[in-house]
Amino acid sequence: MASGILAVLDDVAMLLDDAAAMSKVAVKKTAGLLGDDLAVNAEKATGFHASRELPVIWSIAKGALINKLIILPIAFLLSAYTPWLIVPILLIGGAYLSYEGAEKVYEWFTHPHIKKPAASETSDKKEILFSEKEKIKAAIRTDFILSVEIIVISLDTVIEQSLAIQVMVVSFIALVATAGVYGVVALIVRMDDSGFYLVERAKALKGTVASATSKTGELLINSLPKIIRLLTIIGTIAMLLVGGGMYVHNIDALHHFVSVVPTLLADLLVGLSIGLVLVFSMQLLKSAKARTNM
Repeated sequence: MASGILAVLDDVAMLLDDAAAMSKVAVKKTAGLLGDDLAVNAEKATGFHASRELPVIWSIAKGALINKLIILPIAFLLSAYTPWLIVPILLIGGAYLSYEGAEKVYEWFTHPHIKKPAASETSDKKEILFSEKEKIKAAIRTDFILSVEIIVISLDTVIEQSLAIQVMVVSFIALVATAGVYGVVALIVRMDDSGFYLVERAKALKGTVASATSKTGELLINSLPKIIRLLTIIGTIAMLLVGGGMYVHNIDALHHFVSVVPTLLADLLVGLSIGLVLVFSMQLLKSAKARTNM
């Protein structure tokens, strides 16, 4: 009896060792995409009223977790029974991300001086809540697309392994992609609070320590708006890179066509091209619909 239990424990230990080893490989393969995920979601999670930042991030994180719970079983089923569907799904997601990124680029060039009011500048509570809900929905939709890409890449890493290892490794990556990304996002958007705390704390200190503490706090406070603006740009580029990458890495003819261009530039150009085609198509549809309703 004891030997049987030891044998089971030994098998479990070997399984966990294999899962840990494969998890390291999967993390390396998805590291770039996790970085893009962080940039995109940090940009999506900013621009809210200060008192609502953490509740909003928590809402987005819960939605992201639900996304993973939906995607994981579907990914395992598709991989086992209809693997040919994975690429079309990735291409649809790539088109969505490319459209979102290109739409921002289009707005930068066509409406460069129009600034949308931040939540803190709006006094209407209903308007704040409506804007908040819409932004949360948009952030969760974008997270869904990025989660599909992360999970598929992770699954491809362990596709030759047993189902148990696939489930453990891909679930671990999904958990890291949610907890890690939104944990860092929460730290970023609360930088100013940490800065204010340090400034106040410096008042109770003396000498060089007080000066250093105060300057650090002021640096955090002054850096947040710049970081948010930077994240807006990085997040837009990340969406175009991921969206274009889904096409470049899944369509052989396109991959060979852009092979003379550096990979990142190729992904960016393809994402921007696809996105702009969709943006202009939507503009034409809106114009046609407006003329019809006149």
